[in-house]
Amino acid sequence: MTGTAFTHRIRVRYSECDQQGVVFNGHYLFFYDVAVVELFRARIGSWQQVLERGVDLVVAETRLRYRAPARFDDELDISLPVTHLGTTSLVISPQFHRDGRLLTDGEVRHVFVDPATGQKTPIPEDLRSALSA
Repeated sequence: MTGTAFTHRIRVRYSECDQQGVVFNGHYLFFYDVAVVELFRARIGSWQQVLERGVDLVVAETRLRYRAPARFDDELDISLPVTHLGTTSLVISPQFHRDGRLLTDGEVRHVFVDPATGQKTPIPEDLRSALSA
């Protein structure tokens, strides 16, 4: 594990709930995506600034484990510990909490790519430092 986990809070909207009254499982990845953009904004700058460094990020693999449901109007704290920084890849192990209770956790592997070619590329050292902070 590297560095301290970044945490972003999001409130569940009614439209994100299914007929059982709980957050539809696919929305957790949307919540995750919102939190990752905020992680990068806090540690590096806007996504445009990331692109200006000659890299972009694509999702290569996801895994989520649902332990307890989130419901409409819940405030979820999404912690994003960076658990692996490879040569070209990054693994974040998100944890979704409500009032300190773990609801969902998992792992998302990203690959850094050249935005022009779509080919994987090494993580720039300044981004590596910022993500391991």
